[in-house]
Amino acid sequence: MNNATGCMPTLDGLKSYDDALALLLDHAQPPAERQRLALRDCLGRVLAQPLVSAIDVPAWDNSAMDGYALRAADVPRAGIRLRVSQRIAAGSPAMPLQPGSAARIFTGAPVPEGADTVVIQERCERDGDTLMVGIEPQAGANINRAGQDIRRGAEIIAAGTRLLPQHIGLAASVGVPELDVYRPLRVALFSTGDELLMPGEKLTAGKIYNSNLFTATGLLQSLGCEVVDLGIIADTLQATREALASGAAQADLILASGGVSVGEEDHVKPAVESLGTLEMWKIAIRPGKPVAFGHISGTPFLGTPGNPVSLFVTFLLFARPFILRCQGRTDVMPRLIQVAMAADWPRADPRREFVRARLQQDDDGVLRVQVHPSRSSAVLSSVTWADGLAVIPENTPLKAGDRVGFLAFSELLR
Repeated sequence: MNNATGCMPTLDGLKSYDDALALLLDHAQPPAERQRLALRDCLGRVLAQPLVSAIDVPAWDNSAMDGYALRAADVPRAGIRLRVSQRIAAGSPAMPLQPGSAARIFTGAPVPEGADTVVIQERCERDGDTLMVGIEPQAGANINRAGQDIRRGAEIIAAGTRLLPQHIGLAASVGVPELDVYRPLRVALFSTGDELLMPGEKLTAGKIYNSNLFTATGLLQSLGCEVVDLGIIADTLQATREALASGAAQADLILASGGVSVGEEDHVKPAVESLGTLEMWKIAIRPGKPVAFGHISGTPFLGTPGNPVSLFVTFLLFARPFILRCQGRTDVMPRLIQVAMAADWPRADPRREFVRARLQQDDDGVLRVQVHPSRSSAVLSSVTWADGLAVIPENTPLKAGDRVGFLAFSELLR
């Protein structure tokens, strides 16, 4: 892609996407503080230590169907009649099965000692206490064996798992009332820019509403973070330094939008360098080249561009996996699927591009990637139009039908 002078943009001093991500993840550390919470309060939290089952599930052999429990050897052929000696409902104890008899049994009820099969009720006929078995049963049929689902001593949820409803249910199934989880990550958030107004204020010449605050807050909350709102910071070096110091004192991570470029009103880089260390500044991606990472008094700092699309994209690409790893998560990278391009992409760029796109189904039922017509980082409506990001490799023009990676927002926004 040519710039305004007709020259290819230089990549001098820019980190590759892969190197930048590796650097961030190498610096990510979960908080040392853990919490022991009641099971009902653990949804969305990250498990701090593996959950090992203290019991077998099921705890005993039980019936998989409504029917009759019996010995297969007592019914060598269809048509044999047996006496019904007991009735066993789920939750009720079972007496040992008397030879030559059957037990009426219901789904989930314990299989009585001496029985080795359950015949479903549809294959039987009953007259009072006499049962006619209409098939030759097979030993072991329709029985859930003890430990068939979970064995005592088995690890059933790994440490670093974000607990979803199914994990909560699984923990309950082995009788666990509480879990050890990491505490939520506290993130101090601020926006830079004298042009920013809060929604509800009167819009005047040269001003814009601070959409970044609400976008970033929503992204952080969707990841289960506690947000410390430091507000809008004036475009001065001193104000930026004060915001960084305040964030370092209150939070596990400082996240800033804007002020990370090289303009006269961009003070984040010198402010970070004066208070701490700056490990990364520019990345060879589009959009979002100026992404800063460093530390203030030991607290990690992430700075994103001020353009709203660049904030959104760089948060998903870099802040999200960093935050997930800092939460103790092990599954920090989204799944990348391969999908065909709907149209040509002739504009090769030396940077890796993460293009706003959505999937569409053609007349043959094939999913294809449709790219948003605007590449502008200021067009925030494009990220509501899109349902993901198409990943265009460096220096790679594409033809319709060529396959590219696609990162779905459904993967990235969780």
